[in-house]
Amino acid sequence: MSNPNANSIWKVITASSVGTLIEWYDFYIFGMLAKTISTQFFPEGNATAALLSTLAIFAAGFIVRPFGALVFGRLGDLIGRKYTFLLTLVLMGGSTFLIGCVPGYKSIGMAAPLLVLLLRLLQGLALGGEYGGAATYVAEHAPPHKRGYFTSWIQTTATLGLFVALGIILLVKRNMDDSAFNAEWGGWRYPFWISILLVGVSIYIRLKMKESPLFSKLKSEGKTSTNPLKESFSHRGNFKMVLLALFGAVMGQGVIWYTGQFYAQSFLETRCKIDFEQSRIIMLWAIAFATPFFLVFGWLSDKIGRKWIMLIGMLLGVLFYRPIFSTFLADTEIGAGTGYTAYPPLSDLGQSVQPGDDITIRSDNTILLSTALQWKFTALVWAMIVFVTMVYGPIAAFLVELFPTKIRYTSMSLPYHIGNGVFGGLVPFIGLLITTSFPSDPLAGLWYPIAIAALCFIIGAIYLNNKIDRNVMD
Repeated sequence: MSNPNANSIWKVITASSVGTLIEWYDFYIFGMLAKTISTQFFPEGNATAALLSTLAIFAAGFIVRPFGALVFGRLGDLIGRKYTFLLTLVLMGGSTFLIGCVPGYKSIGMAAPLLVLLLRLLQGLALGGEYGGAATYVAEHAPPHKRGYFTSWIQTTATLGLFVALGIILLVKRNMDDSAFNAEWGGWRYPFWISILLVGVSIYIRLKMKESPLFSKLKSEGKTSTNPLKESFSHRGNFKMVLLALFGAVMGQGVIWYTGQFYAQSFLETRCKIDFEQSRIIMLWAIAFATPFFLVFGWLSDKIGRKWIMLIGMLLGVLFYRPIFSTFLADTEIGAGTGYTAYPPLSDLGQSVQPGDDITIRSDNTILLSTALQWKFTALVWAMIVFVTMVYGPIAAFLVELFPTKIRYTSMSLPYHIGNGVFGGLVPFIGLLITTSFPSDPLAGLWYPIAIAALCFIIGAIYLNNKIDRNVMD
């Protein structure tokens, strides 16, 4: 395989990354607005049940991602990478925009959550086909000795998509009061509508892209797969690699990703009761400071191998999740230590933070952290996102190198989306469900991601190969 020049590879990375970032943005604004959405699309009376139902719809988008991987992975291996993930972009953008157009429960009753569920399923199918195409496309353009580094740019898009979602939501929220933002046709819908503009820009960029050189070569030689699904999963050797990818790497990567970012954000808002804006500012700063480490660990994986970077990231999550989340709780429980604003009389609720105070209770019963405590929380979330970058930064290169070109899109997409869509995507829902079932332990929900990451670490440590094969894709 001939190495493309520097300008060519950066055009490929830019075109792939912009579209993938927008798809992640589309997918995650639903989760970022879960609490507000739960009040709009479900009946009043039981806030916990409504939130659980909303998180179940959020999780449904993850559960169907493996099916999207099969459908679009097959198309990608049959007709090419470019047109397949152009199609997924259109499907994702259209579904996101339409979620913003569905009337609330008060207007159309149970049709509201059912329509949102349908559109959420379409989002999941689209994302199931997007990531594998983008990662494969970049990897098949990248020089062998820089494959981890160049594909790590694609890895930043998931977190940057979350960053953009948080930023746009915060920007909209700051320009209106709570009642206007949370109304049936209020500001919470704007991020969904904005999506259609972002998708339009990305479609324009992607239409100018050329097909992957490796796939083009296979196609010109008549060596493309005639049945990617059969070749991926009925061939014993290839299916073994699919299982190893899932249980030895991606399963753990999925729970680390969603615990460090989604579960953390949900925990700060719903359990610690931190102010809406402040909880999102914490996430924004943590993401901003941690994102460069995707590139660092992608680059490092080209030098020393992918295996132990990913596994150490999982192990750090196993060891430090409960201490980190315990700190969140301890620092936001009134009277748990010194330097806290005591519960004030009702007449004083909403007082501003006084010098030396760590937290204060506002009139809506949310908590406002002092500047020092806010930065402490930011540092803790940053640490968890660094765990994410260790596991996620090298994984695209790891996956594409496992499988042959003619069935790569299909073979890598399935374990990736089972690991992320099923094991990872269920973290917020299962975490809340376990916590609700065992109310005496507010950290009980963490046992799910800890157990999955620990199991994956053991399997990966025993069975994964750390050898760097520069010509594996040639």
